[in-house]
Amino acid sequence: MDNQYKLPQEDRPGPGAYFTLIFAAVFFSGLLSGNNWYGVFDFTTLNGAFGRVVGSASLNGDTLATTTSTFRGAGGNGAMDGFLFALGLIPGVMFALGTINVLEHYGALRAARRLLTPLLRPLLGISGTAGLALIGSLQSTDVGASLTRNLADEGQITADERDVFAMFQFSAGAMITNFFSSGAILFTLMLADGSSAVPTSIGACICVMFLMKIVGANILRLVLKLQRRRSPAPESAEGEA
Repeated sequence: MDNQYKLPQEDRPGPGAYFTLIFAAVFFSGLLSGNNWYGVFDFTTLNGAFGRVVGSASLNGDTLATTTSTFRGAGGNGAMDGFLFALGLIPGVMFALGTINVLEHYGALRAARRLLTPLLRPLLGISGTAGLALIGSLQSTDVGASLTRNLADEGQITADERDVFAMFQFSAGAMITNFFSSGAILFTLMLADGSSAVPTSIGACICVMFLMKIVGANILRLVLKLQRRRSPAPESAEGEA
């Protein structure tokens, strides 16, 4: 490993930190999601969902038929509906930040910085510290955004790294969750002759989306570098005097 990626002796993670990093990667990846017992080790499963309320009711003969909706209701708009939408994000964001603080205490971020920096630095130009936020962003846009903001506020990533990483997340946001919940239905479509209507595989689609996320992040990375070169250097205090 290059010297530029080595940490001071006191900051080097121990075996417990690497175990915590592995747990965090699995916890935020969505691999254990579902109603089975191992769902207790999945972020989305533990985060849960709001209950539903009765949205409308109609009498069909002697039967009362009801439909349900979220606590936001239906037909809302403007600032009031936006407030309820933001209110719905608070539990997930708070849970994600609280979990990361616990994982950070046990060294997960130090382990991520040591293991992932040699990969993420040349690939995206960001520190390996953002590794957990990257994993979380593949499952939830809210988790990725909140963890990225937390890293930026704590000074663990620079402003340019924050912008490039945000671009990576913006393209195909929550890629795994959204694709398997919405896009995967395309692979069940069949043509009249019985062949698949989509001439590719799920794995190929995932690879293309992930590759284009990297391409988009590097385009912004290039733009930031060009802007920095074109901007004039600030004059020194002596030159102004």
